[in-house]
Amino acid sequence: MTSRLKLMGAHEIRARLGNISRQRVYALTSHPKFPAPVAELGQGKVWLAADVERWIKERRPGQDGS
Repeated sequence: MTSRLKLMGAHEIRARLGNISRQRVYALTSHPKFPAPVAELGQGKVWLAADVERWIKERRPGQDGS
C-alpha cells in the first residue's frame, strides 16, 4: 500500500480559513511562525496539510474543524 502526501497551496489555505483574501493568505504564510513550505512550484508554494492544520489548531481557535 502506498501512502499519499497531502499538500495545501494558497488556494486551499484560503478556502480552509473561510475564503480570506489572497493578500491575507500571503501575509499569514510569510510570517516566521507559519510552517515552512515543502516545495515551490510554478503555481506557488505548497505546504504539508498536517503542518497547516496544526498551525490552525494552535493559532486560530474556532477554525480547527471542531
